[in-house]
Amino acid sequence: MSASTYEEIVDFIAGGTTPQSVIAFRPSSAVQQRVEDLVARSKDDSISSDELSELDDYLQLEHILLMVKARAHQYSHVAG
Repeated sequence: MSASTYEEIVDFIAGGTTPQSVIAFRPSSAVQQRVEDLVARSKDDSISSDELSELDDYLQLEHILLMVKARAHQYSHVAG
């Protein structure tokens, strides 16, 4: 995974968040395109082992973000 992907998330968190901004967070279009490319390449077996590792990193990060967004939904309902 590129350092810029991590930096997007670090910058988002460091800038201060609210439950609503966490729920609305989306990766940049460049990151989304990279993941789509890796997924497509993994389906047709044209992916390198380094790229497969990169895809695994993205999928783990996506799982964490889904959990964070679910918790943000809980917080937004408690606060509201």
